[in-house]
Amino acid sequence: MGYQPRKKSPKDAIHRYKKPLREKRKDRKRLRRGNAKQIMEEKPSATEREVSELTLKQLHTLGSQKFGSSPFSEHFDRWLTNITAVLDEFKSHPNIGTDDQFLKECAQSISNIKQQLENICRKETALDQELNSLSDWRSRLKQINKEYATLTGAIKVQRNREIKGLYCVINRLQREQDEVIRMKTGFFRGISKKNRERKEIGVIKELNDKQTELELVMLDFSAKQKKLRAEYDRKREPVIEEIKKFRKIIQTMETDSSLEERWFACEALIDAINSFLQRKAALPSSGSN
Repeated sequence: MGYQPRKKSPKDAIHRYKKPLREKRKDRKRLRRGNAKQIMEEKPSATEREVSELTLKQLHTLGSQKFGSSPFSEHFDRWLTNITAVLDEFKSHPNIGTDDQFLKECAQSISNIKQQLENICRKETALDQELNSLSDWRSRLKQINKEYATLTGAIKVQRNREIKGLYCVINRLQREQDEVIRMKTGFFRGISKKNRERKEIGVIKELNDKQTELELVMLDFSAKQKKLRAEYDRKREPVIEEIKKFRKIIQTMETDSSLEERWFACEALIDAINSFLQRKAALPSSGSN
């Protein structure tokens, strides 16, 4: 029977140290941070040309930015903050090195646009008052229209009542006239020719009087209607003009009037940057980055 080597028990095995899962994760995070830091350190700083082109592009974009709807002044502070951030990033870059003239020109442009935006903001604040005024003038016009309609209706009712009464009388007299004519052409005992003629003359006179009265009533009501219309127009026209004026003001405020001012401000800043770069390039010690 040959010799058989004794097997090692698990207790005799060499125990290797294994890191817990939490420590492994921490190591991986430290490794990633280290790699990211190394990449950032190795990344070269942007050149003067790259910084300038980016700044000019951002200013062009901000100069063309349109605000959605009124009140547009709600967007002014955010827009100014973005402009300031773009300029600060440009000025603070190590490859730029701005001069006093550039800083002065930028400060002047920012001051100008702030003042213009403040003026627009005040106008927008007054818009509520304009809207209230427009509402008041519209209410006044509505009241004038209501009064005119009421008076016109009353005149028509009175005219129709009087004309209807006159037409009834005229119709009755016309029937009497027809009856007298039949009496003249027929034979009626107990009625003399003289009486028939007298009755005919009376009916014709009364009929003519009523027809004349009808014409006068119609002329009178026509004159009343004309006078009422003239009074209505006299009250209505100035109110219409006020409504047109306030509508025009409100329509103007519903358009972003700041867009043109903001565009000019950004163009002024772009000119300041270009002028600065030209001065810098003209310096004898100026080198290209």
